[in-house]
Amino acid sequence: MLQTKITDMLGLKHPLFQGGMAWVADAKLAAAVSNAGGLGLIGAAAAPADVVEQMILEAKSLTDKPFGVNVMLMSPYAAEVAQVCAKQRVAVVTTGAGNPGKYMDMWKEQDIKVIPVVASASLAKRMERAGADAVVAEGCESGGHIGELTTMALVPQVVDAVSIPVIAAGGIADPRGVVAAFALGAQAVQCGTIFVCAQESPAHATYKQMMIDAKDSDTIVTGRNGGAPIRSLKSKFTRKLAKLEHEEIPLEEFEKMAAGSLRKAVQDGNVEEGTFMAGQVSGLVKDVAPAQVIVDRLMSGSEELLKNLVAERGIRLG
Repeated sequence: MLQTKITDMLGLKHPLFQGGMAWVADAKLAAAVSNAGGLGLIGAAAAPADVVEQMILEAKSLTDKPFGVNVMLMSPYAAEVAQVCAKQRVAVVTTGAGNPGKYMDMWKEQDIKVIPVVASASLAKRMERAGADAVVAEGCESGGHIGELTTMALVPQVVDAVSIPVIAAGGIADPRGVVAAFALGAQAVQCGTIFVCAQESPAHATYKQMMIDAKDSDTIVTGRNGGAPIRSLKSKFTRKLAKLEHEEIPLEEFEKMAAGSLRKAVQDGNVEEGTFMAGQVSGLVKDVAPAQVIVDRLMSGSEELLKNLVAERGIRLG
């Protein structure tokens, strides 16, 4: 069994986080991943605080294991959601799209571990100075909102820049990715795309099937012109967005067109107006499986690979 500073810090069986994906990472999925030995995360996204609190309570009813909440700091409800996390004393808060500094003391008073998602070494250092317990270094291979650096380039530079543990994210969907992340210096991995296809995931069957059918080149990035690039599966809608962006339509018009498209994908499977966020590892996702099976495949496979890496890969030392 793989044990690291992260498993010790959080009391986890496995050094594996499930991504806090908006509309996908609900209480049921988070609890299932936590019950499987990883860290499940509820994606607060732009939901009101009372909705997030209900999801936390539901997760507590489904698991006695640690789980967390991903707080999107640009949400208009971020302050209230931050307070709910403190009130409910969730084990972990991960953050994105902003600086969690003003909530840090409140969370620390409740013994909540704070783990921001970062896309650069400089931001990782800033988060460490602010009191973060660890950081998630997320490369641009991931689905949803992305930065510019790849996981292979980002993770080792973040590891070198900070003294706190680093969780690698982006492009990890099988044991080879897990082992590679540890080789880069990570203490755990975070996976999102593969958990969209968990049985417990609320994603529409159409969404899951599109991911299973996807090939290595079947994602596209839109939103770069507005400074908020998003990686999704290629579809009629995302190709239309990309074309309009290339034509440089007004940002407000672009944002209006894209608004609500993730919900349409997750809840309705709407291929005409939905944005099916997914990472470049979609081509590695082969089936819909229980969260327990996904976690077991990732962890047992990576343990076996670590034991036999040299022999299996025909590598010779000396």
